[in-house]
Amino acid sequence: MNRKTNIIKSIIFLLGIGVLFTILYIFYTNYYYNGFYKAEYNRGVSSFTRDDEIKFNENRSYKIESNDYNDACFYKEFKVEPNTPYRITCMVKTKNVISESEPSDSGAQIFLVETVEHSEVIKGTNDWQKLEFMTYSRDEDTLKIGFRLGGDETNCKGTAWFCDFKVEKGLNNKNTNWNMACFIFKNIDVEINQQQVNLSMNLRDIDIMKENMERFKNSSAELSKNAMTVTYDIYEIEEPITSLTYSDEYGYYVGPDNVKSLIYDYLKKEEYDYIFTIVRLGNEEENIEIPTYDWIGLGGMDLEGIGYSNIRLPNNDRNYVYTYDYKINIFPEEVYIHEFLHTLERISKEAGYDVPALHSYNQYGYEEKNLTGLKSWYRDYMQCNIIGEQGEYIGINPIIYEFKPVHKEDFEFSIEVEFNEEPNNILEAIISALKRIKGE
Repeated sequence: MNRKTNIIKSIIFLLGIGVLFTILYIFYTNYYYNGFYKAEYNRGVSSFTRDDEIKFNENRSYKIESNDYNDACFYKEFKVEPNTPYRITCMVKTKNVISESEPSDSGAQIFLVETVEHSEVIKGTNDWQKLEFMTYSRDEDTLKIGFRLGGDETNCKGTAWFCDFKVEKGLNNKNTNWNMACFIFKNIDVEINQQQVNLSMNLRDIDIMKENMERFKNSSAELSKNAMTVTYDIYEIEEPITSLTYSDEYGYYVGPDNVKSLIYDYLKKEEYDYIFTIVRLGNEEENIEIPTYDWIGLGGMDLEGIGYSNIRLPNNDRNYVYTYDYKINIFPEEVYIHEFLHTLERISKEAGYDVPALHSYNQYGYEEKNLTGLKSWYRDYMQCNIIGEQGEYIGINPIIYEFKPVHKEDFEFSIEVEFNEEPNNILEAIISALKRIKGE
């Protein structure tokens, strides 16, 4: 009797072990994220799983499914060397990815968590394709790389699968010359409040903005005391802009997504560090004005890792705000300087450097001058020569001029970095998960 009871107990024990391992295996195959964290803006809207059916290679893909609009991602922290370029690639497949509003930066993408930097955005339904994202570690020793179904400004819905992750370390480039692209959009053809608005630049507009781009190049070197220099290309775009972005704070403006399709080919041919877009959004003579809430330039934006700003021509083409005149305005390139500095201000804050707000000049005793505007403020800002509250010198740290977008040439001699090596079996997965819980 005891022997029979022991046999039954052994069978029950083995069955229990089998059930336990079956449960662990199911959990492992569907919910083991291999060190990735998951995050979403609207909690409970998106589902995160490991997919063993739809995958690019032998490893299960990372699947994000949002049946309603959301911003969701898998992300992982990994150790990096400070002031070093990194390239992250993955394969991605999408199904019915739709942004909540257009134009937008929302979709399947690689991004750097807690910044606006991201890769190309994939929308709609697409088979497997390669995504690439390059970033600079600046003074950080840890980066958070995310694989996202969403965006900074607009949510999206649909399904995305990510897999075949790869991280490469490039060579540090200390070059402080910024290569810029200036896009002059001659025409706008947009619908505003159910009315079609057509606006065009004249030859004088174009010539003035070209002259100011050259002045900006010279002033950048002068104001930074050659801590940085500028080279540039100017492109005149005939094809009209057909959409604008709107915000309650700024009104209508030309955001990166409004012009990406018009300039993307230029950006693929040449690797740029910064983008200016120049537009006309009003014409006083024709009584046409698109609401813009008192701005002539908007900066601090980003187009797939490249700083981006929007410069608006005045509605009155006789306005001297951009025109050099020794009696009225000898610093017409000021708006170029100002908007570019917004990007350096953002980069400084993201890199952990304490920098004064660009608009806080009054706080430090600076004021606009009749002929030169805020030129003295920009000079001290760019040379880190503003006197702070404790008597210290503050402004743009010179190292920030090295923090340009990363380019392919930085990876001519790249080294692959371990990022997402999958466990060989469930036991390795359990050990890995326990180490993560313990913080090892």
